[in-house]
Amino acid sequence: MERVARADAVGRASGHAAVVLIDGPAGAGKSTLADLLVSRWPGGAEPTLVRMDDLYPGWGGLDEGSADLGTELLAPRRAGRTARWQRYSWTLGRLDEWTVVDGSRPLVVEGCGTLSRANAPLADLRIWLTAEDDLRKERALRRDHGGFDAHWDHWQAQFDDYLARETPIEQADVVLDVTDWPLVARDR
Repeated sequence: MERVARADAVGRASGHAAVVLIDGPAGAGKSTLADLLVSRWPGGAEPTLVRMDDLYPGWGGLDEGSADLGTELLAPRRAGRTARWQRYSWTLGRLDEWTVVDGSRPLVVEGCGTLSRANAPLADLRIWLTAEDDLRKERALRRDHGGFDAHWDHWQAQFDDYLARETPIEQADVVLDVTDWPLVARDR
């Protein structure tokens, strides 16, 4: 939490509310860590939490969701303009409503694709999580109650392409292997 408090202070000193990006492969524990950070944010501020699962336009949308995060939310926010993101309706299979984000509140964004080369400089703290591959897969498939099963290989291939192209681990301030953490899968 010390790193979060420092990022919050640096952001405020620079004239903006802090932005924390949490990236890593599926099932690494990004959502769990984000929930923890939001619940224990220093100074009593209430951060806005954005989950990339709400931005991806379907199972093939990792790159598009990552790009939209930067162009619609992070860059406008940093420039003091209206920052927003568009929710993808997994039920309807299409983009849905826009959500405007209060730029005066700290922001935590979690999900695959947050630490692209374009997005990383727009954050005050960049966190990379990883865990052993079999454990990650087991966590992710259990969490989604079968909804992810048919898409795992396709998603992992997109993520591997993202890793090679964007080298997100190199963008991170903090790198954590959470294989041995007692993370609890979050139901969606």
